[in-house]
Amino acid sequence: MAKKEHANNFWTDESGAITVDWVVLTAGIVGLAGIVYTYLSGPVDGIDAKTGSALSSVSVPKVSFD
Repeated sequence: MAKKEHANNFWTDESGAITVDWVVLTAGIVGLAGIVYTYLSGPVDGIDAKTGSALSSVSVPKVSFD
């Protein structure tokens, strides 16, 4: 009788179940971040160089408040 009661307590015990939820949730977030990174890495690649070259031809007037 004790083995059956022990097995029943083991299967109905919910302590520690939140850890499994957080592991699954974190894995989903990391996977989603990886997909977003892979999807956006191509279009964003070299954007700093393109912005720098576009801004290098812009002239900024000197303003004096004397």
